[in-house]
Order: sequence, then C-alpha cells, then structure tokens
Amino acid sequence: MEALKTGWDFFQNEILGMAWLNRLIEALLTRLGLDTTTRIGGSVQFFLYDIIKIMVLLGVLIFIISYIQSYFPPERTRKILGRFHGIGANLLAALLGTVTPFCSCSSIPLFIGFTSAGLPLGVTFSFLISSPMVDLGSLILLMSIFGWKVAVVYVVLGLIIAVVGGTVIEKLHLENQVEEYIRNSRALDIPQNELYLKDRAKYAWEQVAATAKKVAPYVLIGVGIGAVIHNWIPQTLIVRILGDGNPLGVVLATICGVPMYADIFGTIPIAEALLSKGALLGVVLSFMMAVTTLSLPSMILLRKAVKPKLLGIFVSICTIGIILVGYFFNALQSVLL
Repeated sequence: MEALKTGWDFFQNEILGMAWLNRLIEALLTRLGLDTTTRIGGSVQFFLYDIIKIMVLLGVLIFIISYIQSYFPPERTRKILGRFHGIGANLLAALLGTVTPFCSCSSIPLFIGFTSAGLPLGVTFSFLISSPMVDLGSLILLMSIFGWKVAVVYVVLGLIIAVVGGTVIEKLHLENQVEEYIRNSRALDIPQNELYLKDRAKYAWEQVAATAKKVAPYVLIGVGIGAVIHNWIPQTLIVRILGDGNPLGVVLATICGVPMYADIFGTIPIAEALLSKGALLGVVLSFMMAVTTLSLPSMILLRKAVKPKLLGIFVSICTIGIILVGYFFNALQSVLL
C-alpha cells in the first residue's frame, strides 16, 4: 500500500505536476544570476514554469480528447442522445460534454445545432453546462494542481449541476423561449464517413494547433495574473478578502468571474496562486466555474439563441449551483487537500 501511494505521489507531482520542470527552471535562473527568492525572480520562475507546464499538458490532453471526440461528430451525438429520454438523456448529454474540449462560446453553436435537430431543451442545456465546466482536460489539470480528490469531486459536482440544470429547464417547458429561427430550422441528416486511424490523428493534431492558438493569449494573461498574485499581493489581503474570515468569499468570487472570458487553462494558474496565498478552496473553484461557464461574451452569444427569460433561468441555475459547490468545497477543504 505504501509503495502504491509513493508511486501515485510521484505520478501526480513529477508527471502531472512536472515538479522536475520547476526545479530545472529555478536552477537555470539561478545560474543566470537571478535570485528566485525575490519577488521579481519568483515571478519569472512562476511564469515560465506555469506557461510551459500548461501548454505541454494542453497539447497532450487536447490530442487525446480530440481523438476521442472524432468518434462523436455532432450528427452522431444527436442520434445517440435521441435514443434516451428523461434524466438518463440529461446524464448522457452531460457526459458527452466532457469529451468536447470547448470553451463556453464554442459550445453554443453545438447547442444551437442540437436544439434545431429536435433534441429536448433540457438535454441540450445539460450539454451546454457540462461542456465548458467539466472535461477530461479539467480533470487532469486539476489533479496536477490540487490532487485527485479535488479533481474528481469537482468533475462530479459539475456533472450534477449540468444534469440538475437541464432537468429543471426541461420541467419548466420553456421551448417557446428559444428564438424562432432555431425552433423552425432542422439540421440536415448528413451521413458521417468512417475515419481511419491516420484521419483521426490528423484531426487531433489540427485541434491541438487550433486550440493552442486560441487559448495561448488567455494562458499568458492567466499565468501573468497568477505570478502577480503569487509574488506581489500580500497574503494578508488575500486571506482577508477570500479566506475563511469572509463568509461571502464564494459569492464574491463567482460574481468576479462572470465578466471574464477564459477557459480552464487560463483560470488554473490564477486559482493556484490564490490558493497558495490563503484563499479558500471553494472560493477559487467557484471562480473557475463562473469564468468557464458564465462568461459575459458567451452569455451575449447565447442571448442570440434564447430569449431573456430562459437566459435568466440558465444563469440563475448555474450561479446557484456554483455557489453551493464553492461552500461545499470550503466545508471539506481539510479533507480534500
């Protein structure tokens, strides 16, 4: 048992967390005459380490996820979802959302396509919530920073929000709140050609390049913000605002996350820095969920597809779910970390 734990710790710290890379960068910066114990030196080390680590993990994860996703093009996904009904369909839609490496804005066109194809509204919303909030990439990246317990619980709770949210919307019978042009359109039933191994690999590499190009600016910004938080903002300030002394920290983090636009790859370095400075676990995770699921640009895009009433219900369900998840993590922080 001890050998198993040692092996897992090595995998989490050295493989997923790439701790060896952090030590290598520290040694190189020291050799160049930069003291990594200073604010400037520490910021440079944090920036280089997180940039390289996230982009390497990003490339590997997107390739794997995109390869899996090549088996689930939109039309095939629609057919699969169409065979199920009730809460089982919501659960399946949420699970399928985990193999789509999309940000919230990228998920909305698929949501429109599924809705146009006649899938139940609640099912499409379960997919829309799950796709940006939880995916295989978030599981691995969260595991590399916070450990497997936090990663697994985060994904499970995200799926619960997606299933419950979609089920509630389904029960409210809000089909008339979808814009007319979507309700009256019908997706074409185009047969999917069978892809060979090399075709799937080519598609996966194309997705890696496209995704890396798209998220790189947000990763740079996120890591830059994380480096500032980690080395320049006093710990006492973070603890006072986002620590256990402020019972509204989760609510504040959720509200602050909404105007931002990024995916989980850009928010993880910010969350990592906040946690190291004394912010509560639930606070940083609710911030991540709000940024990835309820960003203002994605809500503007979603408004083009649904009417204000449905949009408001969607935002309310997600916000309440995210806040509850945040307080749940706060209560169990000592157990999970």
